[in-house]
Amino acid sequence: MTSHLIQQNIEALSLPGGHYSHVVTANNMSFISGLLPLDKQGKPLADKPAEIQIAQVLENLEACLIGIKAKKTDIAQVKVYVTDINEWPIVNKLYAKWIGEHKPARLVAGVKELHFGSKIEIEAVVIKE
Repeated sequence: MTSHLIQQNIEALSLPGGHYSHVVTANNMSFISGLLPLDKQGKPLADKPAEIQIAQVLENLEACLIGIKAKKTDIAQVKVYVTDINEWPIVNKLYAKWIGEHKPARLVAGVKELHFGSKIEIEAVVIKE
């Protein structure tokens, strides 16, 4: 089987700030790059409370899903990076509310720091049949 890579930048998001694509699709799998709490103009929300940062990251993830015509139920794996593991309960609560009954595989990692001083970053793998 030959894999054809499609690199996509999502119109609803600001352009990537580095040498990467928001999403890369090969066959029926899409890999969503790490998403930070950046608004549509690319402004970091690192000075905002965790709840606002989390909501923005989930909004950015939803924009990626819409951009590749996928649903939340197509998400196979999510990786969540947080700079304060003590904020995990609020992250988990807002994530669960956002994703609903679907439960993809998930990694949660406490990290020392994230770009722009953000509190959260999320990346995902999507599989569409």
